[in-house]
Amino acid sequence: MGKVISIANQKGGVGKTTTAINLAASLGVLDKKTLIIDADPQANATSGVGFDPTNVKASIYNALINGEDAEHLILQTNNPNLSILPAHIDLVGAEIEMINLPQREYILKSVISNIKDQYDYIIIDCSPSLGLITLNALTASDSVIVPVQCEYFALEGLGKLLNTIKIVQTRLNTELDIEGLLLTMYDTRLRLSNQVVDEVQTHFQQLVFDTLIHRNTTLGEAPSHGETVIMHDATSKGAINYLNLAKELILKNEKESVLANNTLADEC
Repeated sequence: MGKVISIANQKGGVGKTTTAINLAASLGVLDKKTLIIDADPQANATSGVGFDPTNVKASIYNALINGEDAEHLILQTNNPNLSILPAHIDLVGAEIEMINLPQREYILKSVISNIKDQYDYIIIDCSPSLGLITLNALTASDSVIVPVQCEYFALEGLGKLLNTIKIVQTRLNTELDIEGLLLTMYDTRLRLSNQVVDEVQTHFQQLVFDTLIHRNTTLGEAPSHGETVIMHDATSKGAINYLNLAKELILKNEKESVLANNTLADEC
C-alpha cells in the first residue's frame, strides 16, 4: 500500500510545489511508482510536469465534487513511474462547494483510498493556506513534509503550521506523522541561511532532513519548460539535492518498515 505524503506550509514561496514535483520525479527515477496530487488551484504542479492546466478537461475537482473515479482522471508524465492527478482553476470554488457536504474533511481520503494500492508513494502538493482542501490533504495523509525557506520570516509561520498539524492529529487523523522539515533555498554564502539551518536543527533535531535544498537557478528554469529538474538537467545541484532527498526518504521508510515488522514478530 502506498504512503501518502502532503507537502504543506501556509506560507507561500517556500518551495512546496518545487519539492512536490521534484521529490516525486526522483522517487520515480529510483523505481518507485509515484503519483502527484495537485491540490492547489494555481495548478503549478500540473504545469510543472508538462501539462497545460487550461487544457485539462477533468481534474481533482471532478473527484472531490462530482465523485468521479480518480483512476480515470490521472495523467501519465514522460517519467514512466510518475503520474499526476491534475488541478484546474475550478478548484478555487471547491472549498465553498464542500462546506455543506457530509464528512467534508474526509473527501480526499475517500478519493485516494481507491488508488492507494497502485503506488509506492502519493505526494500531495498543498496550496499556501490552511483551508478545507489542505485539511483534506492532511487528513488523507500518512505524513507531512514541511518545506522551510532558509530566511527569517519562514520561521515565523512554522509554529502556526505545527499547531494546525497537532489539531489534525487530535481531531481528524491520529496517525498523521511529521515526515520531516525540509530546509530549502539554502545559500552557503549567506550568514542568515546558516543561522536558520542551525536554529531549525537545534530546535527540531531528528525531525529535520539531512538533505538541504540549495538555491539553484535550474530549479527555477525547469518548470518554464514543463519539466522536473531531473528531466531538465540531471547533473544540476537541484537534481542531485532532490535525488538525495528521495533516497533519504526511502531509506527512512524502509527502516521504519523493518522495525514495525520486527515489533509485530516479537508480539506474535
